Order: sequence, then structure tokens, then C-alpha cells
Amino acid sequence: MPNHSCPPSQKHVPSPTLVVVGGGAAGFFGALAAKQHHPELAVVILEATARPLGKVKISGGGRCNVTNACRDHRDFAAHYPRGQKALIGMLARFDAADTVAWFEQRRVRLKTEADGRLFPDTDDSQTIIDCLLAEAKRLGITVHTNTKVTRLTKTTDGFCVATNHGPFNASAVLLACGAHRPAYDWLSALGHAMVPPVPSLFTFVVNDPRLAGLAGISVPDAMVSVVVADQKQPLKAEGPLLITHWGFSGPAVLKCSAWGARSLHQTHYKAQLTVDMVPRLGFGEVEAAMAEHRQTHEKGLVINYPLQTTAHPPLAKRLWAALCRHGAGITETQRWGTLSKKQTTRLIETLKRSQWQIDGKGVFKEEFVTAGGTALAELDLATMESRHVPGLYVAGELIDVDGLTGGFNFQNAWTTGYLAGTAIANRFEKEKR
Repeated sequence: MPNHSCPPSQKHVPSPTLVVVGGGAAGFFGALAAKQHHPELAVVILEATARPLGKVKISGGGRCNVTNACRDHRDFAAHYPRGQKALIGMLARFDAADTVAWFEQRRVRLKTEADGRLFPDTDDSQTIIDCLLAEAKRLGITVHTNTKVTRLTKTTDGFCVATNHGPFNASAVLLACGAHRPAYDWLSALGHAMVPPVPSLFTFVVNDPRLAGLAGISVPDAMVSVVVADQKQPLKAEGPLLITHWGFSGPAVLKCSAWGARSLHQTHYKAQLTVDMVPRLGFGEVEAAMAEHRQTHEKGLVINYPLQTTAHPPLAKRLWAALCRHGAGITETQRWGTLSKKQTTRLIETLKRSQWQIDGKGVFKEEFVTAGGTALAELDLATMESRHVPGLYVAGELIDVDGLTGGFNFQNAWTTGYLAGTAIANRFEKEKR
């Protein structure tokens, strides 16, 4: 059994010491900022797994979506379902432009894609990991892997951080271990109000025979609307939609799941989904386009000639055929010129307002995010220091801030980690004087 005591004479590392719990993006960035701004500070990172920066490794399909090109702080903060107002002030101290500059100063160039997401030029998340590890080594930061924290205790002169490899004395502690349930208990025991964690950024499970054989097909531009029982207004989001083996995914779905994280959790992920596959056109415009398309392809099979307009490219043929068959009762041998008014109306209704029952949530492993954490009122948001326990700091996903996909969650990690690290450095600089 590990020794949970921290006798004053037993110090695994010199004092003053910062112990960072969590070797992810926020933990590393906080450790680096603290050490850079106060070189005399001993900094130790405790990572529970065998490899630090695990989420960095798998994010963005293995490319690491570092941040987003959105520069206006209010517009940037609008991408956070929880924590918008707080992020505006925090971004004023360290924003996406600062993140880009930080990495480029360390010879990691980032490229901006058409949708505003920033990735390393190498398209390899290992580039970001190598940069952070190299910087930690250069600054003399100690990283302990396979080290699980079992208890956090406030002492007369700092903190005792008990682990499976023995205790660490700390002058200051930065908790940056993500949605780690024991960390919720540590913070709660130290007097902090915690917002219960629920999943965010997840896919929708839809068990519907109409989707059979359509997995892998995407709709480049769709509008999804989710009606949740306890909400007066439906959740709406526009963007690409992906059909999966279990239902629906893609940016439009992930946006809705993020904004509706708590409501959907309360209804056990049961809700009504409406999909508009041609959101740039109104019903009348689709009707007019359908009439023109019918004249052009009068003798062609309906399933072979999907509707095409200047506003929307044609849907994938397999999807179009399924919508025709299941939504409008159109047979595989029916020609455009033989469509009845009733069939045409049903096809338009299917394109603009197809209905689906959400039966549960899927797991979007690469970008999984938790809504919840330390209530923002419990922290000094300029420094990320606890308002209840001096010397205790919280950053990253362990605070009640979560963003949409597109680099926003990593920016929360870089920003809050940097603010905490610089504040810790300033604290010990003042004490040294």
C-alpha cells in the first residue's frame, strides 16, 4: 500500500515546488509557463498513464487541431456552450494568436485550413507532443508517468500529493487532469462547488431501417434540429452531416450535442431529430427547382438523377435513392416525368424535414469532452487560483468550460494552463523578493 503521509522532512523534490497533476495539454502548458517565468521553481508533472499528452496524440484524426483562426475574442468565445463570458477575459490575456506565436517560436509552424482549424504543417500530432516534451526537458521539468494521485491534502506550508509511488510535498498544486472523478472529490472536499460532469460532443444513435446500407455517406451542408422534452426551443446547428453504422455524426450533430449536453443527459438521450438536407433553399425554392429538374430529366429514372441546384450539390446516389424509396414511395423504375404531385410533395418534405428518433448517444472518441467541472465562481479567472485554497490552481477540462470542435477545447487548455503557470511563477517571484 502506498504511504499517504507527507512528513516535513521527506521531500522528493526541492522546495519551492509546483506539482502539476495531469500530463495533458493544460498541465504541460501550465508547467512550462511556470518554469519559464520562474526558473528557480522546481516543477513536477504527475501523469497517471504510461504516456503523457494522450489526447493530443489522437486529436484531429492524429493531426492535432491546435487552435482556431478566429481572432475576435467575443466570436471565439461564442464557440463555448459553457464558459463564454469567462473566456472573453481569459483570451484577452492569452489567445489563439499567442498560441500560434508560442509554437512558432519553438519552430513548429501551423497551417490554417479553409474552416479555420489550425494544424501543424506536418499533419502529425507527434510534432506538438515532441515540442512540449522537448521544452519540458530543456527547462528541467520532471515528468513522472504511471503515477496516480490518490489523495490531495492541504498542509501548513503547502500540499501533500499522495500517489501510488509515495507522497510529494508541494508549495503549489495545479490540477489539470481533465474530467477525473477523484479530482472532483478532492476539490469538493476542499470546499469547492463542482458542476456535475456530463458528456459533450457525441454522436446520435438512430435505429432506423431507412439508414441501412448508408454508413459513410455525408451531406456537405445540412441543418439539424433536435427537440428535447425540457427545452422550449429546439437545438439547431448547420454543417456537414455524416451517416454512421449507428446513426448520425458530423459537425452539425456534434454542435447540437454540445449545446444540448445537459438537456439530452436529463432525457437519457431520447429526442426527436429533424434533418434539412437543403437548408439554403426554402420549400418554394425546392419546389421550383424540382419542377425545372423534372423538365430537364423527364425521361430519366428519378433515382439516377438526384436534384441538383446552384445552392446545393446533388446528394449521394445511395442516399437519394433511399429518400425517394422510403420518403416518397418512388420506385426504382419510375421516371421524373411520371411523378405525381403527392410524390413530389412528399419528396420535398423528406429533403427539407425528414424525422428521426434519437435513441441514445454514441462515443466520439477523438474529441470526447466533458461538460462540467469546477464552478467558475470558485476561481480567480485572472490566475486560475482557487478562491478557497491559496496555492491551488485548476486548468483545462477540470473547469466548467467546454467548446465545440475546431480547436476550441485545446485553446481552453493552452489559455488556462498559461494563466495558471504565469500566476504561480509571479507568486513565487514576489515571495523571493
